Amino acid sequence: MPQNHWEDYADKALQDLALTRVEGRAVLEASADQTLGLVAAAYRVRQRYFGRRIRLNYLLNAKSGLCPEDCHYCSQSKSSTAPIDKYPWLSVEETLKMADRAVATHAGRFCMVASGRGPSDRELGHVVECVKAVRERHPRLEICCCLGLLSDGQADALKDVGVFAVNHNLNTSERFYGDICQTHTYADRVGTVQKVKQAGLSACSGALVGMGETLDDILDLGFALREIGVESLPVNFLMPIPGTPLENMGLESRVPGSNDARPETRDARPVVLTPTRCLNILCFFRFLNPRASLRISGGREIHLRSLQTLGLYIANSIFIGDYLTTKGQPAEADLAMIRDMGFEIERDGVPSPASRVPGVGPIVELKTRDARLETRDRL
Repeated sequence: MPQNHWEDYADKALQDLALTRVEGRAVLEASADQTLGLVAAAYRVRQRYFGRRIRLNYLLNAKSGLCPEDCHYCSQSKSSTAPIDKYPWLSVEETLKMADRAVATHAGRFCMVASGRGPSDRELGHVVECVKAVRERHPRLEICCCLGLLSDGQADALKDVGVFAVNHNLNTSERFYGDICQTHTYADRVGTVQKVKQAGLSACSGALVGMGETLDDILDLGFALREIGVESLPVNFLMPIPGTPLENMGLESRVPGSNDARPETRDARPVVLTPTRCLNILCFFRFLNPRASLRISGGREIHLRSLQTLGLYIANSIFIGDYLTTKGQPAEADLAMIRDMGFEIERDGVPSPASRVPGVGPIVELKTRDARLETRDRL
């Protein structure tokens, strides 16, 4: 694919025109020697809508484990034997401590996540009390809730108390969804995202790639998210956690050049994640969803590795600190990465320079509950 074609794709995105399916496939299949040209084109789109700003998001695992759903990728599901911490809802006081941590790490959005199929009315009442407390202490901190499948009226209740966004990822295509979960459907997830939009909340929904899906599945998902019109789009790369059904998935992704599948088998073969393939995927979602806040989410340390910085020329947002049940890259390293690139952290709607802190290499390991309240993010 000639390099100038990437610029044509950027031009289409800047005119709010969708790529064709053939063009989307070309982005996903771009070879490693085309990476820089592709990233440069995607950066034009990112720069138009987000400048050089980076939005930081902080995750709170407000209720961990004991989930009745069987999502094969998740360490908290009923099908997982991963040795994670399992605990009921955190108290209002514990939630406030973590909100304080979010602000201290320069996060502009505080993401409250709970395991389970969906909240009961009693559980939603507790979430409401936590949100009220956080809003009172940190009125400029955006709050996003991820609570599973929502019943009628629950999105409205969250909106009324000051929640800004609700996350519910579609994760993959409708065709492939039954391969990764049998306790609920793709349509169930779409229904929750529609409830979120109908309530006037910001819809946050995205992808989880590397689960055995094909390029066609990623294409289907990208066009579905564009049609829904999500405002925030997280892209997760599978972290194969021991004890989950997908613990052995993607081991071949560490083999250099393994993304170069033969043309005659490419459509049927599962996507293999290499750092440059991950960049292709980010570019695809950026071209299709030019105005969405594109977030590099779980797995960036494992799959992008030394190319994490290039990912920020495409995406404008990351999580800072730990994920739900696994450790993330230290906050100091993320802030150093942003500073080294000359980007600015967006906080309270106002960009500010990143703190000068030393970088640290990535590490992936299960965290303990006590680690949530340790002061490991020294800024």
